Amino acid sequence: MLDDAVPAGNRTPFLLECLADLRDSLRARGGDLVVRHGDVVAETMRLAREVGADAVFAAADVSSLARRRQRRLDGERIAFRLFPGVTVVPPDLLRPSGGGDHYRVFTPYWRAWSAAPRRAVLPPPEVISLPSGIRVGRIPAGPSCTGFPGGETAARRRMEAWLRDGLDDYAEGHDDLAGDRTSRLSPYLRFGCLSPLELASRGNPDFVRQLCWRDFHHQVAFAFPELNRRDYRPGRREWRDDKDALQAWMAGMTGVPIVDAGMRQLAAEGWMHNRARMITASYLVKHLRIDWRSGADHFFDLLLDGDVANNYGNWQWVAGTGNDTRPNRTFNPIRQAKRHDPDGEYVHRHVPELADVPGKLVHEPWLLGGEVGGYPPPLTPL
Repeated sequence: MLDDAVPAGNRTPFLLECLADLRDSLRARGGDLVVRHGDVVAETMRLAREVGADAVFAAADVSSLARRRQRRLDGERIAFRLFPGVTVVPPDLLRPSGGGDHYRVFTPYWRAWSAAPRRAVLPPPEVISLPSGIRVGRIPAGPSCTGFPGGETAARRRMEAWLRDGLDDYAEGHDDLAGDRTSRLSPYLRFGCLSPLELASRGNPDFVRQLCWRDFHHQVAFAFPELNRRDYRPGRREWRDDKDALQAWMAGMTGVPIVDAGMRQLAAEGWMHNRARMITASYLVKHLRIDWRSGADHFFDLLLDGDVANNYGNWQWVAGTGNDTRPNRTFNPIRQAKRHDPDGEYVHRHVPELADVPGKLVHEPWLLGGEVGGYPPPLTPL
């Protein structure tokens, strides 16, 4: 179902390609993808009545929007059943031994998660049938999604290549900004093109730990569905209102090259290296002292992998209002840049004004005196 009332932001072209690929896969097995536009619950029930269905089955999700839909479907006069699939371990499965409805700290969750039973990884059905006479509907046309072709076919191709060529080097290279040695599989996990369970069964411990972080934020969001609106741990921060600074950060014009490179990569690709996400987020909330919600909403609008649990959970972690056990942690952008982009390649790639500034000097262009190529000075002292 395509809900006309819920914008998909920058994800729309990617989503449409995912749907087209899913339709091709279903047709190859004798079925089809039925597309309807409008309110998801109303259209689901209309289709269920049309085909004489006895039940509706869905993958369980944790966002407040998804759970409102689930409650509405559960209230209809038809059997409704939810199945796990969005995460490796269901978000409501694990409970701390000392009490509470969810884990607030990652490390004990990682231990419990690692020991938890797993569902079997099952192959897709070979044949799918569709009742005759059903109007399958049209997938809307849209622009191509550059950099990330949507759908399971592209996802599995990328996954196999990365498991073959990138997994063994992941622990050493995942923070290399210029090398870009992460899997780039998160948009496909976001839209169900890949199974996180299958990835967990094939990854090494360092990569699987990142999948556990994904599950961790989902179980937090399940217990605290207002994660995208309210401080998980309130009273820790006071924010200032500076619209000009926020706009400069969004535009990649803060005067801090590593921050601006990350923000420009986000705008151009709908994706940002994970290390750059932490650096740019920390700069907004710890240096500019601007409310994390402003930054998280901007990320959510542009990221192909943007979802409520991970986007807002990670932002709260960086802001010190969430699940970080060190709420005053601050990422020094210059130190981070010199460590993870030592030759300035990442900055050179995304900030063309600084293309002629050599090596590590690219991280502190103001040391050359005056503006360089029209590039602004930093918004705050560093």
